[in-house]
Amino acid sequence: MTVTSIEADEAERLIASGAKLIDIRDADEHSRERILGATNHPLARIEQLAPHGGPVIFHCRTGMRTQNSARRFASAAADSPCYVLAGGIDAWRASGRATIVDKRQPLEIMRQVQLVAGGLVLLGVILGFLVAPAFFGLAAFVGAGLTMAGATGWCGMAKLLQRLPWNRPAPVA
Repeated sequence: MTVTSIEADEAERLIASGAKLIDIRDADEHSRERILGATNHPLARIEQLAPHGGPVIFHCRTGMRTQNSARRFASAAADSPCYVLAGGIDAWRASGRATIVDKRQPLEIMRQVQLVAGGLVLLGVILGFLVAPAFFGLAAFVGAGLTMAGATGWCGMAKLLQRLPWNRPAPVA
């Protein structure tokens, strides 16, 4: 079965006629912003998707994850027509369509990792120039950690950040 890429207007038409919209992002991303009616089913568990019997549209944030995983969606959707939303939720929003945003929910963990890692590297470089060259080691340590995270798929900084108090999900309104 082939997976067809569709624009937001076609996706909206299919949803209105009964298509199921599946958000493949992680739960923390989905809870922060989502398309009304989208069901969260993270990519890691996509093979466990229950049959729908009608068209299924998959989306992520920018469309990259859905395009890269199209074969998995075709098998997960069984015999249902299968689509991916071109450009993801970003394109949906850019086309003027509404999303549900809950700013009480924490920022996505990977965005937090990017902010903290970038801040630590910048701090290490500034202190290395202004205070003592030994502070360049901070930037090197963070760079090594990010390299290991990329190589192994395990990020110690993300695990640490997930445990911090501000990352407890806010009650759903």
